[in-house]
Amino acid sequence: MINANLNKSSPSSPVSPHSLIPASRGVPQGVSEKTFRGVSDANDVYPWTNAMLSWQRTSYHFQPEKNWMNDPNGPLFHMGWYHLFYQYNPDSAIWGNITWGHAVSRDLIHWLYLPFAMVPDRPFDINGVWTGSATILPGGQIVILYTGDTADLVQVQNLAYPANLSDPLLLDWIKYPGNPVMIPPPGIGKKDFRDPTTAWLAPDGTKWLVTLGSKVNKTGIALVYETSDFKGYRLLDGVLHAVPRTGMWECVDFYPVSTTGDNGLDTSANGPGTKHVLKASLDENKHDYYALGTYDPKNNKWTPDDPELDVGIGLRLDYGKYYASKTFYDQNKKRRILWGWIGETDSEAADLMKGWASVQTIPRTVVFDKKTGTNILQWPVEEAESLRFNATEFDTVKLEPGSIAPLNIGSATQLDIIASFEVDSEALEATVEADVGYNCTTSGGAASRGKLGPFGLLVLADGSLSELTPVYFYISKSTDGSAETHFCSDESRSSKAPDVGKLVYGSTVPVLDGEKLSARLLVDHSVVESFAQGGRRVITSRVYPTKAIYGAARLFLFNNATGVSVTASAKIWHMRSADIRTFPDL
Repeated sequence: MINANLNKSSPSSPVSPHSLIPASRGVPQGVSEKTFRGVSDANDVYPWTNAMLSWQRTSYHFQPEKNWMNDPNGPLFHMGWYHLFYQYNPDSAIWGNITWGHAVSRDLIHWLYLPFAMVPDRPFDINGVWTGSATILPGGQIVILYTGDTADLVQVQNLAYPANLSDPLLLDWIKYPGNPVMIPPPGIGKKDFRDPTTAWLAPDGTKWLVTLGSKVNKTGIALVYETSDFKGYRLLDGVLHAVPRTGMWECVDFYPVSTTGDNGLDTSANGPGTKHVLKASLDENKHDYYALGTYDPKNNKWTPDDPELDVGIGLRLDYGKYYASKTFYDQNKKRRILWGWIGETDSEAADLMKGWASVQTIPRTVVFDKKTGTNILQWPVEEAESLRFNATEFDTVKLEPGSIAPLNIGSATQLDIIASFEVDSEALEATVEADVGYNCTTSGGAASRGKLGPFGLLVLADGSLSELTPVYFYISKSTDGSAETHFCSDESRSSKAPDVGKLVYGSTVPVLDGEKLSARLLVDHSVVESFAQGGRRVITSRVYPTKAIYGAARLFLFNNATGVSVTASAKIWHMRSADIRTFPDL
């Protein structure tokens, strides 16, 4: 059935006279901007009801009970428990007074809040216990290196370790009395020196290496330090890598991936059958970029496989609202797990009303894509599937050009969706040229029709389609017959509220001969995580509908192409809520 609402913008809703111009948060202190500034009507605050705001809180993503959260820190597995530390403001739903929150889980899904791991209480971190990483030494000792913001607003690196390694919960932490262990070296700005990585063993097996982010003028760099005891450090000559015009590198991550096996690798692994991922969070545009390459520890150099896909100018971990990611090696299941911070894209005033801000992604496994050889694959950890119930399947749904098909599954607020799409091969072959130069972010979203797209899913839509969030594929084709597939997420009509971000996200996605177009979507209230082609591309969206909430949230298939029919199949599970609460008896 053709529904013209798909191609109309929803009318603006009336707004209250209440207005607020958000202040800059973080930048004066020397870190990236923590206030969302992507709202064109930032001075207008929508008259949110308590029911609307309550609906926005996720049900199976990790988030604190209240207040502000940002970067994931120091994830690790110890004595049967997964530990997650995170940047946290115990006083408010806006950034400030950054403390290390702490939670534990048996399965990465159900979490128990613990007391704060570290608070800003020493001269070397009095203005913030900022981002850091954990390293597990061969004997089982755990060390954490983290950035502290000093009383003089200088970024320094500090050492902390458990007071009692035999405590599975790691409740108490000791800050090394000799902190700081690293200070900005000559030529590096006092606010341009932060976020140490997990350490890895040097080739001689006696020293450890750690990298952290910085910049020289507009060139983003990763410095490398050497240590034998995590108390004394020597800055190595040169840099691990540098990319001009990428600006400050935050939250650098550096780890190996196997090109032959399916398991993750310990951070110290290197040699044949190994590539190294170098990732940086770019302060200038708030995106996480990564590249695959080769690591030469003897010369302290990492070289990208493809200079045109270098860090900061090539691939992103996630093409949506996503930043400050961090991986760790899970020795329990021999896998590498990726965490990422999902910030808010509503107004600061709304965050203060609801009393919380920010969510962590569902943890994702990371492996090398052996089929393409040019990217990693990200996929939700298998434990997420334990929340599934009430599966419904829709097989070979024929979608003619301009059609929409409702998927009658009831409320569509908490879902795990696996869908595939087959384009009519004759029509695809007959199309000589279509939308050369197409780009998700500048395309006008799913309402802009082309011969070979868009088609996909409408999530968090109300019955009349006055609010909807399309996640879709779009095929462009050059005159030489080559096709390029795009994977996009369109927030432009996701909400009638004017004070929320409404961007169109996405990128191209590699599709190999014989592969169907496939996507997996995790829908959890105001968060939608979308994975294309087995995780070659990922998009995280924040969505704040005013009508498509609770029982009114619906799910649809759609094909808004003009020149091709599409056959879709989908399997959809409802998702139970995770059990996330305070640890009992603490």
